[in-house]
Amino acid sequence: MATATYVAEGNMVDYTPDSAVAAGDVVVQNNLVGVALSAIAAAALGALCVDGIFDFPKSSGTSTGIAAGKTVYWDAENSVMTETSEGNTLAGKCVKAAADDDTTVRVRLSM
Repeated sequence: MATATYVAEGNMVDYTPDSAVAAGDVVVQNNLVGVALSAIAAAALGALCVDGIFDFPKSSGTSTGIAAGKTVYWDAENSVMTETSEGNTLAGKCVKAAADDDTTVRVRLSM
């Protein structure tokens, strides 16, 4: 029978970037969205937070509101959270409604 060994709670994952990452940067690794809580130098071991509640940028304007409970996706090309799944990476759920004119949306990251 195979066994597993506990490593960590799982809200942070190790990350070694090719180029420097600033605190607050959103990093996508395949299908995993994480946030750097502190700066990470290029080629240095750091960590990304992959679980928690964050305010992310979102587009503002007509029909860009996001209701609480909606599934949201990270649009890496435009560096915004969106409800559009196509071409974007699943990030989590909106936990506080964001109106069309809001520039941020509150999201609970989930894997």
